[in-house]
Amino acid sequence: MFKKILFWGSTTLFTLLMLFSVYNYLFNTTAITAAFENFGYPTYLIYPLATAKLLGLVALWGNFSKWLKEWAYAGFFFNSILAFFAHYMVSDGQQMGAVLAFVFVVISYLTGKTVRP
Repeated sequence: MFKKILFWGSTTLFTLLMLFSVYNYLFNTTAITAAFENFGYPTYLIYPLATAKLLGLVALWGNFSKWLKEWAYAGFFFNSILAFFAHYMVSDGQQMGAVLAFVFVVISYLTGKTVRP
């Protein structure tokens, strides 16, 4: 029972964090564009990254196939690590969102293996 609560809680919080990110990517483009330029990233990555995050969430919640879910978790895992280091390297103090995303995605992945095999 505890693992189910941990899985659904972490997955829900992770989903809300990713939806907030996607919302900013799509509707707060001036700030996100400035952030990407500050990181040294090309700004044309904003929309594909938002799309990938939405598709990854569909893969996690849809539970269509184990293979697809594993790739979605891997993508979110690497995205959170790279986001942390991007924020850390430019010293903007915004890395806490990436840390939370990392924690939520790891907890969701590990507990999901027993809750939703």
